[in-house]
Amino acid sequence: MRYEPKIITISLDLYFKGTSLRKISDHLKQFYGLNIHFSTLYRWIGKYVTLIGKYADSLIPQLSGNWNVDEMKLRCKGDWVWLWNVMDKETRFLLASTISEKREVEDARNAFQKAKNMAKSKPITVTTDGLQSYQDAFNKEFFTLRNPRTEHVRSAGIRASRRNNNVVERLNGTVRERNKVMRGLKNENTPITKGFELYYNFCRSNQALNGETPAQRAGIGINSEENKWLGLIKASLQKAKHQQDY
Repeated sequence: MRYEPKIITISLDLYFKGTSLRKISDHLKQFYGLNIHFSTLYRWIGKYVTLIGKYADSLIPQLSGNWNVDEMKLRCKGDWVWLWNVMDKETRFLLASTISEKREVEDARNAFQKAKNMAKSKPITVTTDGLQSYQDAFNKEFFTLRNPRTEHVRSAGIRASRRNNNVVERLNGTVRERNKVMRGLKNENTPITKGFELYYNFCRSNQALNGETPAQRAGIGINSEENKWLGLIKASLQKAKHQQDY
């Protein structure tokens, strides 16, 4: 790190809390006397999200096995795209966030596949709205004649969907607030989506979990109380060094 770790982790934390890159740059200049261009801040995000993401994806969270899935519209390069979120109900652990241009079966399958890779196991139940793509994708990814079987809970109608999917609906609201600051995504492969997933799981305290993070509730949280971003970076570097040694 060319800059003090505190500066980098403050920048990451402010950004995923909803502060724009230009405002973070101004903050660092006013309070730390540092002239850091907003493009440099964006490169930090890409670098450390990639590093931490590899570490986080290697962990095995302890989950309830009851998944809630929902999709929402976002702006990307001036067009509308779909963001698919898969969350474990009891731990509030965000298993997958994927972006697609359409709401086809393969798009829903992609979200399910990423969630399975993160969970390292298949779910007990999967709750979705009544979108047909979910039904077809569920059959392809989870259907089996062997027990135990995964149950698909389809919530037809707006009221039923909101009632049964309220945990992921609240997440969607948080994402919408963040997206307003960004004024839409710049591209579909942005590191911002993965970065928000990491922030939500490992750094953001959840009131529904009595102040714990979803990662802590899932048994894979960082023990640092003061700077969870720094704790994540250190754990990621240790993991990478260990892999290189072997």
